[in-house]
Amino acid sequence: MSEIEERANITLVDFAYAMEMAVAALLSYWAMTAGLTRLVDTPTDLLGGMWAAVAAVFVFREKELDSVSAGLARLIATCVSFALCLPYLWFFPATPLSIAILLAIGTVVMVLLRRRGDIITTGITTVVVMVVATMDPHDSWRQPLLRLLDTVVGISIGVLCQWIGFHLLQRFIRARQVSRSSLASMHPKGTRHD
Repeated sequence: MSEIEERANITLVDFAYAMEMAVAALLSYWAMTAGLTRLVDTPTDLLGGMWAAVAAVFVFREKELDSVSAGLARLIATCVSFALCLPYLWFFPATPLSIAILLAIGTVVMVLLRRRGDIITTGITTVVVMVVATMDPHDSWRQPLLRLLDTVVGISIGVLCQWIGFHLLQRFIRARQVSRSSLASMHPKGTRHD
């Protein structure tokens, strides 16, 4: 079988991974849109749902421990963005110049924290928070708080869904192996069954 053909085959593990990710994104989106409805207006709760779903998808990795590491990285990046945007938005309005300044400061902070790999995530979070703050300048200081909440919910649901899915899949695979081995022991090779 060629390498291209081998890559095109979808295994049970691949299918389970896809379903787990889809469920995690859906649950995260639903949790934030349903949860924020009473607190914020519709565009903001839709943004919250999207942000939580993105956070859930972000943590999905091939290995369980990698998902936890990705969740921690996402949380650290969001916290740095939060620590920069919230104090700024308490005192000043969001502007294109402020976005650029906060991006530069966030980059330096991540370098100092020795988390260069998370600079982009910090930058994306900062841009989203600040752009939404420019779109809705009234109570713009709430945006960092809301995005932090969205991120925590999305990461939690994503890691939990992957953990549950991983353990259910492992149980299914073990049961299947036990079933196959018991069938094999009942019908040894070379025995005819007429």
